[in-house]
Amino acid sequence: MDERTRTEIEAAVLRRLVDHLRERTDVQNIDLMNLAGFCRNCLSKWYRAAAEERGLDIDYEAAREIIYGMPYAEWKQRYQHEATPEQQAAFAAGRNAETDPE
Repeated sequence: MDERTRTEIEAAVLRRLVDHLRERTDVQNIDLMNLAGFCRNCLSKWYRAAAEERGLDIDYEAAREIIYGMPYAEWKQRYQHEATPEQQAAFAAGRNAETDPE
């Protein structure tokens, strides 16, 4: 596979992932972090970093809007729920595992 085709396929996969996450507003970022180790905010940061590597100045909020499909404050107001104690505990345990490997 040539480099251009690989890049086009990877771009299509990212677009599909972003579309899927926009459709699945029931899936909270903390759930994504607990299960996969990344969330929509991580994707936003990666997007921004990739743009900066190419000399483009995209701030974090603009990158979030690209990933969320709307301003983050609006998404948060519409869809984000308070994390449950169980979600918070799982998040904390995951953070501890990252910083305190056995």
